[in-house]
Amino acid sequence: MRILAISDSHVPTRATWIPKPIEEFMLSGKFDIVVHAGDVTDVELVNFIKENTGAYVYVVRGNMDTAKFPRYIKVVAEEVLLGAVHGDGIYPRGNITALTKIAAKMGVRLLISGHTHTPFIVYDKIGILHVNPGSVTGVVGGGGGNGIPSLVVLQVESKNVTVSLYELVGKELVRRSLNNFFIP
Repeated sequence: MRILAISDSHVPTRATWIPKPIEEFMLSGKFDIVVHAGDVTDVELVNFIKENTGAYVYVVRGNMDTAKFPRYIKVVAEEVLLGAVHGDGIYPRGNITALTKIAAKMGVRLLISGHTHTPFIVYDKIGILHVNPGSVTGVVGGGGGNGIPSLVVLQVESKNVTVSLYELVGKELVRRSLNNFFIP
């Protein structure tokens, strides 16, 4: 099962649209699931993804969203129960200890979050995989960000998860890291 994780698009409030190479990747990626970890800011992008990818699309509400998306979601992917949350209200942004508490409360071993505008992949000491895809448009947020459009692809087979982080370099989407994890 292929999962596309994106976050912090801020379309159209801070970005007019997602960069063309990322849009093309999304449309040609043959994803089973797309998870948007919040701060969509307008449902037009969500509708576009639903209409053009053929994937199940899940969105959590970010602090900048006015649409009535849920605050948390849980999804079964193969044998992995994953959760998603935006991550606002956590200080400092992206704090793994606080995110681990959320994952434990949700009962998930893989948590997708956003809000930092900078991607990270962390497998914590108690066995929870944290994935933050950064900002799909590269916009910076109130807590900063690296200004580079990014996304994450998760390939789930049974309890094995391969995580690929992609960043836009110039006009080319480049895989920056590839990691394999076992989710107990």
